[in-house]
Amino acid sequence: MRIIPAIDIIDGKCVRLTKGDYATKKIYNEHPLEVAKEFEAVGIEYLHVVDLDGAKASQIVNYKVLEQIASKTQLKIDFGGGLKSDKDLEIAFNSGANQITGGSIAVKNSSVFERWISKFGAQKIILGADFYPDISGGKIATNGWQEESNLALIPFINGYQEKGIEYVICTDISKDGMLEGPSFDVYQEILSKSENIKLIASGGISTFEELPKLAEMGCEGVIIGKAIYEHKISLKQLENFIINS
Repeated sequence: MRIIPAIDIIDGKCVRLTKGDYATKKIYNEHPLEVAKEFEAVGIEYLHVVDLDGAKASQIVNYKVLEQIASKTQLKIDFGGGLKSDKDLEIAFNSGANQITGGSIAVKNSSVFERWISKFGAQKIILGADFYPDISGGKIATNGWQEESNLALIPFINGYQEKGIEYVICTDISKDGMLEGPSFDVYQEILSKSENIKLIASGGISTFEELPKLAEMGCEGVIIGKAIYEHKISLKQLENFIINS
């Protein structure tokens, strides 16, 4: 299972939100490159970068930060947040993104997102399935989690699998930044109902012990944010996990 730390960016700075609420912003480092280099130093190879300004603006904003990290580290970066047009994708890939994540666009303009899958291939395009839990399993949210759609989580994922999607980042918004543990039951259900999906768990990771459990379930990757920044999971623990995997 791939370990994928998260760097969320507002005004060029490394921040975290709670449940996607911009009013809860906490700045952890004014220089995201420094943070990325710390991750790389312990053997981490992957990075999840979210342009929170871009998510709000519905277009790429913090591509200079992406460019800086990509040019000064060897990290393989997946980049998301407000990517809505072919021009946004061009900027992201030209700035060094290895993959891009599309969430709102996959809901609101499926024809564009499907074209991206065809044009760039399943290795380059990740489906962002951010959801609010409900009795049916979950409803997809859009626009930096500020809007909820009527789309059910698992049919949404399966529909895009039929269009060629392989990678899915699935975030339980109710758990994001809460440090209360991930949605094991939801991930288990997705894995049982979505054959050959490369599921990347996100939201709520709070202790190191959760990582082997997610790996055992069959998650392809896990995104870790606040648990690292609040020192609930140490970089040394992640280094050991990578060495022993």
